[in-house]
Amino acid sequence: MNLTFIGVGNVGAPLADQLQKLGHSVTIAARDPQSQTVQAALERNPSLAVQAPLPAVAAAEVVFLATPLAAIAAALSPLKTALAGKVLVDCTNPVGPNLSHGLQSQTSGSETIQALVPETQVVKAFTIYGFENFEDSHYPGYGNLKPAMLIAGNDAAAKATVADLCQQLGWEPIDTGNLDMALHLEHMTLLWIKMARGQGRGAGFVWAMLQR
Repeated sequence: MNLTFIGVGNVGAPLADQLQKLGHSVTIAARDPQSQTVQAALERNPSLAVQAPLPAVAAAEVVFLATPLAAIAAALSPLKTALAGKVLVDCTNPVGPNLSHGLQSQTSGSETIQALVPETQVVKAFTIYGFENFEDSHYPGYGNLKPAMLIAGNDAAAKATVADLCQQLGWEPIDTGNLDMALHLEHMTLLWIKMARGQGRGAGFVWAMLQR
């Protein structure tokens, strides 16, 4: 599958690296190929391709968005036409001062993104944890139980595509519903950060789903 990443920082770089090693064609959309984050991603995995944003997005089947909240509008606005009809995986988290919700919990970051690119199928995924768990999703000793990756989106086919990528990366995808559920996933991210960073629990824990 042709995948493009907009943003290859702490979250985007390990996901891009692992997906390329799983056999996908992965491209970094970069306005500045010499930027520190792009060069660090290439040091991690020299097989990643780098292109200007417009051709990189135009050639992609699925686009991953992993930028800071403040950079989203500038990153997506020039790509609105190229993103039409594509799946956009929203890996962003609107984190505000003192670990508050960056949009005052009035709407989710994902819904804000969907409004920017209304012809694109936005799916919230690869949040609810810190980047360390995207570096390594393995939690041995639990039998067949896998860590949960909660996702949300309005389009069933788009969610199925993202769920398959989640499974390939070692996660158990859990469809939580439409994109308005992303607000709750963003609060789960804040909960995880407060527990892992604020309470000193450390990054080595995830959520799982048990069913009878």
